[in-house]
Amino acid sequence: MLVTEGIRNRIGVAVRERVFPEPASPRGKGPRIPEAERWFSADRPIRQVHDDCAMFVGGVAAVLLQSLHPLTMAAIADHSAYRSDPWGRLRRTSHFVAATTFGRPADARAAIAQVRAVHEHIAGTAPDGRPYAASDPHLLTWVHVAEIDAFLRAYTTYGGKRLGQAERDGYVTDMARIAAELGVPDPPRTEAQVAAAIERYLPELSGTPQAREAARFLLFKPPLPLIIRPIYGGLAAAAVSLLPPWARRELGLPSLPRAEAVLVRPAGQLAVNAIRWSLPARRP
Repeated sequence: MLVTEGIRNRIGVAVRERVFPEPASPRGKGPRIPEAERWFSADRPIRQVHDDCAMFVGGVAAVLLQSLHPLTMAAIADHSAYRSDPWGRLRRTSHFVAATTFGRPADARAAIAQVRAVHEHIAGTAPDGRPYAASDPHLLTWVHVAEIDAFLRAYTTYGGKRLGQAERDGYVTDMARIAAELGVPDPPRTEAQVAAAIERYLPELSGTPQAREAARFLLFKPPLPLIIRPIYGGLAAAAVSLLPPWARRELGLPSLPRAEAVLVRPAGQLAVNAIRWSLPARRP
């Protein structure tokens, strides 16, 4: 029993150190935000999706999918410390998701303003000679729809509760509220609109050398302690299995439907459940 509890604590600490921002006060000691003051109420689908450990799979899938736009990937390669400080970037993303999903309107808008300020300084030239800017509404839209697609796929496969179509569309509508504040023009508000938007981007997408290098690092080379490497392996394999076949081909990743059904999905579920088991009951 003590051995099991020790393993659980070690996994939980390793996950928290890499994903969650440092709290401003000791765990459980900070003031709880009254529900009436939150930007999104407790019954909104965004709260259900973003409070589930399936987000660990969805986050990896989202980055892989987003990297397929050459200009987005060039911005990541030139301005992101994903190789030298991957967990710092993850913690900042985690803070943004938490602030915009569970915080007050002021918390959410402060996090959004911070991201917009960073985007204003991210610009350059891609390897193919085209200029890019992180504040470009066209690129912001791609990042947004790729994220929604990945998060919904992950929650549908590994989430704790079922989402009906009305709730799925409600999730897209909730995300549109954040996207509009970030500068996405007319963000989609239904799952069908997300699918249509991704379809429109297909001619622009490509598995560039930068994208394939990022995928290899993310899937096979992230710096991790031994205790969570098997769990991360399950999450990574599950994330790849969520990608559309065309995305896997572009990134040079295998597509083995039979093996995925028999091996990858159970391994992904086991990894998600292991994270749920390792983390104490969380308050947003």
